[in-house]
Amino acid sequence: MGVGAGYAAHASGSLAGTLASGFHASDVKAAIRRDETTARLGGMGHGYQMSWGAQDRQYVAVNGGTGWAEKPKSLYYSRLWTIDGNVQNATFSDVSNYPDLNEISRSGQLPRYVGGGLLAVRGRIYHFLSTLDRAKDRPRHWTGCKLIYSDDGGRTWHNQDGTSPVHWEDWEEQSRDRLAFFNEPDGCFSLLSILQMGRDYSANRDGYIYAYGVNGNIDGRMNELVMFRVKVEKILDRHAYEFFAGSAGDGTPRWIKDIAARAVVHSFPRGWINRTNLMPGDLVVEAWLPSFVFNEPLGLYMMASAGIGCAPDGTEFGKPSYLGFWVSTTPWGPWRQIHEDTAWMPGGDREARAYLPRISPKWISADGKSFAFVWSDIKGIREFARDESLFTAALEKAATAEERNMVSLDFLRRYMPGLSFNVQRVDLVVS
Repeated sequence: MGVGAGYAAHASGSLAGTLASGFHASDVKAAIRRDETTARLGGMGHGYQMSWGAQDRQYVAVNGGTGWAEKPKSLYYSRLWTIDGNVQNATFSDVSNYPDLNEISRSGQLPRYVGGGLLAVRGRIYHFLSTLDRAKDRPRHWTGCKLIYSDDGGRTWHNQDGTSPVHWEDWEEQSRDRLAFFNEPDGCFSLLSILQMGRDYSANRDGYIYAYGVNGNIDGRMNELVMFRVKVEKILDRHAYEFFAGSAGDGTPRWIKDIAARAVVHSFPRGWINRTNLMPGDLVVEAWLPSFVFNEPLGLYMMASAGIGCAPDGTEFGKPSYLGFWVSTTPWGPWRQIHEDTAWMPGGDREARAYLPRISPKWISADGKSFAFVWSDIKGIREFARDESLFTAALEKAATAEERNMVSLDFLRRYMPGLSFNVQRVDLVVS
C-alpha cells in the first residue's frame, strides 16, 4: 500500500471537543507506524511545523536548511513554504516574501530566530519564532519567542505591534515589550507548538487558540508541557493570554493571567535531553516539542512528541530517539499514550536519528483512522561532528559569504542525506 493510500482531506462539521457519534476515546487502542509507506518528499531542513490554510494548502516552516529551493543561495534559519495536494502528489512552493532569516543576512553574532508555532486562521497566518541566548560556557538556551503575521497569504509581513516590515530585534532590543515571550521563568514558552483544528482553524467552535510550550531548557523542565489559550482576535495582545493552572476534580481547567502560576499539563519521560553538545557553542536541542492536531472525524485530539537519544557523555543523537503518540478528548488532556518507541528507527535503520515528529493537519483520512506523519532524520550528525575540522578548513578557503554557504550545503548533503521531509502513514487501532 502506497504512502498516499487512505489519505483524504475531510470536510468540517463536527463540534471540536465532541467525540464522533458512538465513538469513545478509549476505543483508540494503539497507533501503528507503517514503515512500508515511507516516502521522502525532498527538501532540506527540519522543524516542519504545519498549518492548513483557507486556500486548501498547507503552510510548513522549514528550519536549518534550504527547503525545496532548486538553486539555493543560503541556509535558512527559518523559511516558510506551501504544500499543495495530497501526499502522493504534493508540490512545494516558496513563500517568497517571507522575511529573510538566512546565514548571509544574519551573519556574525546577531541573534538567531528559528521557526516555531504556526497557525492559519481566519485568513491570517501567525508564526512564532524562537530565539536563543548567547552563552559560551554551556549549551545555548532558548530564551524568547517573537510573533509575526501576514494578512495576505504571505505577501506582506508585520511585527506583533502591526508595523512592517518585520524587524529582527538585536540583543539590546529584545524585551517583553518587543517579543511575545522573553526571559520567562525557566525559559518557558520559548519553544511553541499550536493546536491545529482543520482548514483555516474552521473545526474550532469556542473561539480560542491553544498553544503549548516546553517548561524550560533542562531535563526536568524541558520534558514538562505547559500551555496557554487566547481568543483568536486577541492573539497579538500578550496581556490577553491565559495560562493553564491545573484542573478541578471534574476535569474543568483553570485559566490564569499569571505565567508564574502556570501548571504542567503533561510530563514526558526524563533522560531524553542533551546536557552538553557535540560541537562547542551549539544549543540544547528541541526535545519534547510536540505536534497537536484535532482529528475531526473522530472528534479526538492527537499529540506526537519525541525526546533526543543521548550518548553516555550527554551529547545529542548518541542513540535513536524516543517517540510517542497520545490522545485526549480535550486540548488540556489528560493525554493517554497509545504508542511508544524507546528506539525510534524508521524502516528498522539502527543508525536513524529521527527528529521532531509532526502530524499533518490536512492529510487525515475521511474516517480519521489514518494520518500522515512527518519527520526529519539527523543521521550522520555525529560523523559530521567528528570531521568538523574538515568542515572548518573548507570554510577558511571560502572567500565570500556565498561560498561559505555553499560549503555548508555540500557538507550537510553529504553527511545528513535524511535531513529532509520524510513522511509515512500511521494507522489508529480502534475497537
